[in-house]
Parts: sequence; structure tokens; C-alpha cells
Amino acid sequence: MAPQSVPDDAKPNHPSLYFNAELSWLDFNWRVLYQAMDERTPLLERLRFLAITENNLDEFVMKQVGGLKRVLGAGVVKPSPDGLGPAEQLDLVREGVRTMRTRLAEVWEDDLRPRLAAELDIAVRDFEDLNDEEREHVRRVFADRIYPVLTPLAVDPGHPFPFLSNMSLSLALMLEHPERRTRHFARVKIPTALRWVELPESGHVVPVEQVVRHFADELFRGMKIESASLFRVTRNADVARDEEVADDLLQMISEEIRERRFARVVRLEVEPGMPDDVRQFLVRQLELDEEDLYEIPGLLEMSGFWQIAAEGPWEHRHEPWEPMIPPRLIREGETEDRPDIFAVIRAGDLMVHHPYESFTATVQRFIEEAAADPAVVAIKQTLYRTAEHSRIIAALVRAAEAGKAVAVLVEVTARFDEADNMEWASVLEEAGVNVTYGLVGLKTHAKVALVVREEGDEIRTYCHIGTGNYNSETAQIYADLGILTARPEIGRDAVNLFHYLTGYAPDQQYEELIVAPRDLRQAITARIEREISHVEAGRKGRMIMKMNGLDDPKMIRALYAASAAGVKIDLIIRGQCRLRPGIPGFSENIRVRSIVGRFLEHDRIFWWENDGSPEVWIGSADWRRRNLDNRVEVLLPVRDKRIRKRLRKTLRFALRDNQRAWELRPTGEYVLCEPAPDARPIDYQSRMLKAVRKRRRKVDDHWSASH
Repeated sequence: MAPQSVPDDAKPNHPSLYFNAELSWLDFNWRVLYQAMDERTPLLERLRFLAITENNLDEFVMKQVGGLKRVLGAGVVKPSPDGLGPAEQLDLVREGVRTMRTRLAEVWEDDLRPRLAAELDIAVRDFEDLNDEEREHVRRVFADRIYPVLTPLAVDPGHPFPFLSNMSLSLALMLEHPERRTRHFARVKIPTALRWVELPESGHVVPVEQVVRHFADELFRGMKIESASLFRVTRNADVARDEEVADDLLQMISEEIRERRFARVVRLEVEPGMPDDVRQFLVRQLELDEEDLYEIPGLLEMSGFWQIAAEGPWEHRHEPWEPMIPPRLIREGETEDRPDIFAVIRAGDLMVHHPYESFTATVQRFIEEAAADPAVVAIKQTLYRTAEHSRIIAALVRAAEAGKAVAVLVEVTARFDEADNMEWASVLEEAGVNVTYGLVGLKTHAKVALVVREEGDEIRTYCHIGTGNYNSETAQIYADLGILTARPEIGRDAVNLFHYLTGYAPDQQYEELIVAPRDLRQAITARIEREISHVEAGRKGRMIMKMNGLDDPKMIRALYAASAAGVKIDLIIRGQCRLRPGIPGFSENIRVRSIVGRFLEHDRIFWWENDGSPEVWIGSADWRRRNLDNRVEVLLPVRDKRIRKRLRKTLRFALRDNQRAWELRPTGEYVLCEPAPDARPIDYQSRMLKAVRKRRRKVDDHWSASH
């Protein structure tokens, strides 16, 4: 949708100065989809990006479409800052989702599917194209492995319409009794345990739903199958909660998970060719509008592409990357002779940048060594999302069993991870860990770990403050930052933070840490105003902000004021951005770019020029209203000059990217950056990998020279 023209007398809150949040998110997912279409991306990685795009879109429909329908159902008509009301937004979102899902199917059918078959002999075959020998093999697989798990469900006065689980793929059948001439509807859920049926010798596969459809007559013997059509449902995940009135937060979250399972259906996807009477029957039974029906060509479910991409040949994936161990944590190149991590941190702040640098050898090691160290008396940590087989959880359990004081805030309201987090909380509690579940009305998104250690006659604190989750799995694909520090003032702040999180201490004071919702908004505003004052006085003022999303209208208006005053502003925003750059009088000094590549850009870096005395923060918060007002977030001012220099270089690489970066135009269009005719190609993430390799070579050369 083309943005409105900006009136000459527009004020900073005029709707024409804001992009729509939901449509901006869809723009981001188009950039992800581009990775699946980009010839420069290895073929199997393109397939993986196709699966990522579909998964992103499914979650978007669950949350945003469900949320808009809930708002409309409540009678809300108030427009968003861009001037669109809920009904207009829902119409535009439906159109955008439909267009994107159709494009996904085209990329698969017209590009990736034939390329995989031709170049890698990885063929996803249609059942109708199989020869007799292959069909017989598939028949045996159906009889042995698929038929026993299928449950055909009839619909008639004695059999109510069945429950359809969220994102489940199903076969809708219209049956006829050959003698009575009566017609009946039936549903068969497609099993998820077996996504593909592999053919002998060739290694080719057939989608399991095609196999079930072909042999469906074995499920309904004595009946004539008139039609058998695939469909998939998406349920609302935007379930309202009121923590203020909850007597038991865990019970409330458990009930919410159950409610989400049975929440209203917000989307019905069907394949072309489904008879109209079957479509209408499903729409009625699911209580949907016609606009909630999406006809999708090709595969209705693409998550199985992860399996194909993972099992394909290495040469058609990204070059394997072994994260580097920071040189300060290596002694003489021997891992068994590694230095004491606490001594390293005492010697100076240590920044780690994942996945370029190892999570397991830094952050995970920090917690594991703390758990094993007899001098450590306490460990406190926030957990938002963690790995399925978390060694950090195991270390915390060992620490508690060893008699250390261990306190963990487990955020049980982390969307789609509630059940896992409640399970981890139970494991920790059984080991004697003091577990809390967050603050009423606030989601704890901060990434903080605190270790308290007895050293002689004194108590010393060690902290990790980061931008990403304590998750060894996502640390391999998410680009995140963290700083390990023994600075006493940070330790005191972390102690106060955990007192706030686990007890009743809302008015804690902080020397260094910037904590939301207490003071983050005010701190950002003060820094923006400082840059304005520098520029107005003829001094140097500039801002470089790297984050995941920007949607807060007050922050956007503050940025407009800074731009109007002459402050040069670079925003590196991976995802949603409501700010409209390049508008004379408002944002002509603001440049917005987004980087989408091999790794998910997840770190947050905030650089304030401050007339040549830069102030730099890293932390967990984006400039979204939820982060500023409704979450506990922590940002850390970076005092170490070496780390500030590294961060400045990181930002410089990101701003020079002309391979994977997209620039946001005033029209709302994202344009892929390209090098000038006389310029060399610069890929930010590749450059970061090279920088880490260079540091690794220096360490290896130093070790070789000394031996």
C-alpha cells in the first residue's frame, strides 16, 4: 500500500509519517523470502529459508490476525498511528498474507523443486508420477507405518465435527453410500511423524499427504469417495490475559495454553480443486468469514523442508563455521590448560559476539564453572528461552545441589515457550533452586546472570549482560552480543535488579544499568536531546542504532526532532520499522537499513556520538512500546575503550554492507543495496567472520612463535 502524502502543515504525529506495523512486518518477511530466491545463497539454504518464511508467516497469522480479529470483536475502532483502523488493517493483512503464501508456493514449484531434482537428485515426487514398482513400495509403507496411526472421523448426527488442532494438515473427504445414495463428510488428520515417504534406491520422496489420499479408500471400505481435498487450519494465539487478577500465575498460563489449543480458527487454507460444497461446509463449521479462506497451490505445509535441507550434501549448504574461543580464554593453545575464567574477567571486561565467537566456551562456561567453583556462593539468572537439552539448566541444578544459593527468574509468559519454561522451572525447583516467574504485568526480557564469589576476605561479583537468550542452540544462528564483567558497580546494580525481580523492591536505584520500564524511555530521550544540543551548538552529534524493531510513536517523534535539528541518524533495523525516512522537515537526516543474511541479526547496539566522547550501550531492548513500557529490559553502558572500538567497527561494517542490506525508501519500499561501479562488494556477516578468523590466526601465530 502506497503511503499517504505528507501535508505541508503536518505535525510529527500526522499519520502520513508512520508506516503500518503489521505491513512493515510483512515487508520483513519478504526480505527473508528473498534469501530463498537469491542465487547467491546455497541451494539447500534457500530451501531452509523457504521453511523459515512459512513458519514466520504462520506465527504472524496466529498472533496478528488473531489479535486484529479479537480487537474487532471487542468493538474497537480507534486507528493506529498510521491512521488505519482495525478493519482496514485486517483487510490489508489478509491480502498481504495471501500474496506472500502464493509466492512461497511459486518459489517452490517453479524454482527450488526442479533445481533440487536437476542439480542434487533430491526429488519431491508426486504419487501420480510413480511407476508400478514405486507404487507397490509406497503401498507397503502405507500399510505398515501409516494406516495404523490414521483415525478417520465421520461427521453425522452421531459424530460431531471433530476438533482440528492448530496448524494440522487434514484430508476432507466427501463420501457416498452406494446403496442409500446418502452423502457424508469425513476428516482424516495427516500424521506428522512421517513427513516424507522415501522411495527405494533413488532416495526420492513423496509427501505423506499424497499417499494418504491415494489409499483413502482403504479407510472407508464400502463407501464411494467423491472427493478428497487437503486443508490446514490456523488458530488464534493472541489470548488475552489479566495477571493482575490471577491467584496463581502458573495455573493461569497453563489455562492459557489450553485456551490457545481450542482458540478460534483465524485461517483456513485449502488446495485448489476442493469442491465448493466442501469449502462452504468447512467455513460454516469453523465459523469463519469468506475472507479467512485461502486457496494455496502446491504444498500446504513446508516445515518438512528443514529435514531435506539438513540431510542434503554439505557443499550445497553454508560453509560450516566453528565459533572462535576469545583469545583471552585460551592459554598456550591448549584447552585443558585454559585460564581461570574469573581471573580473565577480573582483568577487564570481555565482550563475546555470537555466533562468531563460541557461546559454549564463554557464557555457558561462565555458568558451568560458577556451579563447580567452591568459592562461588550464589548464582542468579534470568531465563527467557533456553535449549532443549540445556547445559546451563544442568549447571544451575548442580550448583543448587552443591549447596549454593541459586535464584532463577523463569519467564513463563514467553510466547510459544510457556510449556517448556514451566517444565524447566519444575526441574529447577525440584533441585532446590529459588524460582520466580516474573513480575505481574511485566514480561522479563532482560538477559542477566550474576555470580557471587568469596575471594579472601571480600565478596566479588561477576556478571553477564547480553542481548540474546541463554540458549546454546539459537546462539549458533542468532547474532548476539554479551559482556562479562567484574566491575563492582555493575555487580551492585545486578544485585539490586534481582532483588527487584524476586522480591518487593520497585524503587531500586542503579548506578550504571539502564532498566525498563523504570528509566529506559527517559534515558533514551535524554541522549537524543543531548545530540540535538550538540548539533545546535555547532558540535558533533550523531546516532547509530542497531536493533530488531522500531514502532514506538514517542521514540519516532524524538528521532524526527533530532533529524530536523540536523543530527545524522543511521538506523539498522532488521524487522519492523514504522518510521518513515527521507521526508523533508522531519526525517531527511535519517537513513534506515535492514540486514537479512545467514545469521539472524538479533543484537542491539546504541551509539551516541556525544561530541567526540561516544556513549555506547548494548542490551535486550528494542524501541518498541512493549520493550519500553511493558517489559523488564536491561541495557549496559560500555566503558571499555577496546570494546567500544570493536562495536564501532561492527557498526561500520553493517553500514557499508552492499550485499545483504536493504535500504528503506520514503515510499515504504525496501531496496537491496548494491555496490557502486567502482566499489567492492561488502557482506557484513562475511566480513565479521573474516575478522574473527583474523583474530584466530593472530593467536595461532603467537602460540607457534612461542613454541
